[in-house]
Amino acid sequence: MCEMDSGRLCGTLHGDDVTSWVSVCPRGLWKVQQKQPHKWSQQTDSNSGDGASCSSSDFPRLGSLCEVRVRLKAISDEAQSLVSEKGNEWQSVQPDRCVTEATAFPRCQDSVLQVPLGDWTTLRLGEGQCDITEACVEGMRAGEKCEIIISPLEKGPDVSVPDPPLWATVELKAFTPGKESWAMSPVEKCQWLKAHKERGGVRFRRSDVWGAADSYSRALKILITLHGLGYAYATEGGKKGQEQGAEEQRDTNASDETQQLPSAYELKIIKAELHSNMSLCQLKLNQPQQAKASATKATHLQPGGAKAWYRLGQACQMLNELEEARQAFMKLLELQPESPAGLKALKGVASREKEKNAQMGLRLSKMFS
Repeated sequence: MCEMDSGRLCGTLHGDDVTSWVSVCPRGLWKVQQKQPHKWSQQTDSNSGDGASCSSSDFPRLGSLCEVRVRLKAISDEAQSLVSEKGNEWQSVQPDRCVTEATAFPRCQDSVLQVPLGDWTTLRLGEGQCDITEACVEGMRAGEKCEIIISPLEKGPDVSVPDPPLWATVELKAFTPGKESWAMSPVEKCQWLKAHKERGGVRFRRSDVWGAADSYSRALKILITLHGLGYAYATEGGKKGQEQGAEEQRDTNASDETQQLPSAYELKIIKAELHSNMSLCQLKLNQPQQAKASATKATHLQPGGAKAWYRLGQACQMLNELEEARQAFMKLLELQPESPAGLKALKGVASREKEKNAQMGLRLSKMFS
């Protein structure tokens, strides 16, 4: 999936200071090439201790509010590198205020960069509002700028017109403190989990299937850590923290946080729902093999989940695995005997099996005639 037609790029980057990755956008999968941010000038370095950002950390972390500006860059025939040779092109932007709140704007369907171009915009790192911009600023300091080339890899189902590669600049003006994921408490992780799950539903209802799949994927990644730290913390009632805590107030706070955590069973159901939702997105994106894998995980986690069995049947049907599809729809009808969708789907499988058998009989008759 990461291989590209080199003819579609107007420029290709080489060197140790170039990184690349695949980004999820409403219009599909895009490959991003990024030249490492230009190093600070000596003046910027000397002033970095005087509020070069609102964080004591050098780089933004999960939850950081990042004030960024994205601008398209005109492509010239002489462009051989993303880095401009003009000194004033890389003049650092000294932040003059703290970032206070994220900018509200829709995740539009016809834009790959996903942010208002040319204006200063505030993003909360980790929300997935704009995957490309977030990935860029993760490795940037306040006042730095980088340039990127983005080129389509896999297009969404509703996009037929080819997109040319885009060149853009990303500037980070200021950011607030954030946290590494490993430093977050189970309660904070649960808050991110809930936010990603809800955001995935909102995006799906807005027909942003790629964005919904990205949100569900982020939620599943957080769940992996909760099944370790969060699960033990919730089931043991924070006993370890209370035994090790030297202060009574800290013990009380730990107990209060424990009450906010979902139980092991609730985490299991949430994980099943996320896999089922991911399967639906993959069906919409015409990825039946991935949809089958996601739906299978959902049915194993929650055998009583009717939606997951239906989506498993749909995926198998798309893969022409008719017997597996029939079994999945039969399981759905065991759970919901009057399900119109299940009855219709089962009839569809029977019809396709009958057609398949007729075609096989015709081929056999020709072989022995």
